[in-house]
Amino acid sequence: MPLKLISAPATEPISITEARAHLRVTDSDNDSLIAIFIKAATQNVEGPDGFLGRALVTQTWELVIDGFPDSEIKIPLPPLQQIVSIKYDDAAGAEQTLAPSGYTVDAVSQPGWVVPGTAGWPSTIDAINAVRIRFICGYAPTADSPPDPAGNVPFPIKAAILLHLGSLYAHREDVIVGNIVSEMPRSSEMLLRPHRVQIGMA
Repeated sequence: MPLKLISAPATEPISITEARAHLRVTDSDNDSLIAIFIKAATQNVEGPDGFLGRALVTQTWELVIDGFPDSEIKIPLPPLQQIVSIKYDDAAGAEQTLAPSGYTVDAVSQPGWVVPGTAGWPSTIDAINAVRIRFICGYAPTADSPPDPAGNVPFPIKAAILLHLGSLYAHREDVIVGNIVSEMPRSSEMLLRPHRVQIGMA
């Protein structure tokens, strides 16, 4: 199930301020290093290859499949915010955009679903990557003033990232340059497991 990142998150789920507080660091001397470890801990958790199989901060992806299935399409990387577009190559090979009236979106379920309308899915050319579904996922920014761009990322997920961050920071001498991903602490895994989803089409 190929996935293409269109727009990366504008921020991380953990801020430098939160990270400093967790690490009990009072100055900015190591902010660059802390930022790298925040990214490493976050990448271990989210995205197609992350432990959770979900998105955290708002981001845009494109799901590419060879043709429409017989029924619903499961949208990976929950929570789903919205479907941006469904494009497909018709029987003649011309790109078409399916009208929103031709499908229904379930953004409440996790993972979300796209269900065809009464006419069913349109016919496509028999070729690879004939259907492209662009969607926005992750936890939306809060309505606070000013809004929190990290949104409503569940506290257990944030705590798990902080614990992993702490492990990376405490054992940074053991980290090989260019390979900063280490084994996730068991405490982090325990916090994350209730939020884990399986990526797949069915």
